[in-house]
Amino acid sequence: MINDKVLAIILGGGQGSRLYPLTEKRSKPAVPIAGKYRLVDIPISNCINSDIKRMFVLTQFNSASLNKHIKNTFHFSFFSSAFVDVLAAEQTIKSDQWFQGTADAVRQSMHHFTQHDFDYALILSGDQLYQMDYNQMIKAHIESEADISVGTYPVNAKDGTGFGIMKTDKHNQITSFIEKPNSDVIVDWKSDVSEEMKQQGRHYLGSTGIYIFNKDLLVKLMDDESTVDFGKEIIPQSIDKYKTMSYPFEGYWTDIGTIESFFEANLGLTDNIPQFNLYDNDARVYTRARILPTSKISGTQLDKSVIAEGCLISAAKIQNSVIGIRSRIGKDSVITNTYMMGSDYYESLDDIANKKTDILAGIGERCFIKNCILDKHVRIGDDVKIEGKPDMEDTETDTYVVRDGIIVIKKGATIAKGTVI
Repeated sequence: MINDKVLAIILGGGQGSRLYPLTEKRSKPAVPIAGKYRLVDIPISNCINSDIKRMFVLTQFNSASLNKHIKNTFHFSFFSSAFVDVLAAEQTIKSDQWFQGTADAVRQSMHHFTQHDFDYALILSGDQLYQMDYNQMIKAHIESEADISVGTYPVNAKDGTGFGIMKTDKHNQITSFIEKPNSDVIVDWKSDVSEEMKQQGRHYLGSTGIYIFNKDLLVKLMDDESTVDFGKEIIPQSIDKYKTMSYPFEGYWTDIGTIESFFEANLGLTDNIPQFNLYDNDARVYTRARILPTSKISGTQLDKSVIAEGCLISAAKIQNSVIGIRSRIGKDSVITNTYMMGSDYYESLDDIANKKTDILAGIGERCFIKNCILDKHVRIGDDVKIEGKPDMEDTETDTYVVRDGIIVIKKGATIAKGTVI
């Protein structure tokens, strides 16, 4: 099987500053999504569904929670060669530096990869939301006799300024590449895309950061220590030297790079027919198996919302919201356009009875929460109003951050009773 010749390398990204404060205490791949998953579950699940079961996850910032999640989640048979290993940046004889970029992360970890037998390296990002059968991309890579394949996705002119944009010939071979062109330049970079993409105004081929490299070439490229990034250096420099092919992907794909994109991707799951399908039998998303009770909902009007397991909800109304595991919401509260991540544990009945804490984990009574992200373990007292608005200035306090009109309550923060934000 060709899958046995593929090694997956999942890049955890850098500090994740654009996702701050969600990355204040955890790495980007460990950020919770969809109420019960972590971002890293997406590429790992895509690999498992594609029968690729040898995976490395590269990270260097706040990796403890990521290590714990992977250790507790992805267990394979003792008689299988399958594994998911986390490789954090480490000092070696050859290097005593942090990862300087995507290519440098792979370079510094090559001595781990080359201990395994593989012909193709599948390089993935740990902060994207999509479902893809990698076998189709690998098949196209082999049939075209490519040295490098780049996953591409049609984008519009506005979004294209944040991507590496490329042009291809009729055989999908990449002929030119430009990194993040400005709005004046990008108009000259249109590509031949499907009619459906044209109707959506998606005329430009953007790089998804999904790559396939032939092993021998990857080893050779990693010998050049002057290159530190795939998108900015390796790919542009390889176009004229090696057969570099585009693999066009037109399914749902989004980069979870900012608070705004993260917020939109999660709330998109509440659509009647969401673009990212969590209910696909053939493309399941795997995560830690928790032994949780069913959710209990009392007197709540629910509209287009996703409720995870183990919740205790007495809210008046929940609309267009994602409610994560073990969430507690008090009576007469209204939750709209909000992603509540929930908690990793319940408060004991003794603690509640003895009032060891004045404000319980979750959302209190008579609260109004709109256009918000509530990180794990937040405590919001009774009669609190928190409403994000487009005209709000970006700001930060000890307990919350405002980004693009979205209010993010920090992990473990306590919001006093009667507070208005």
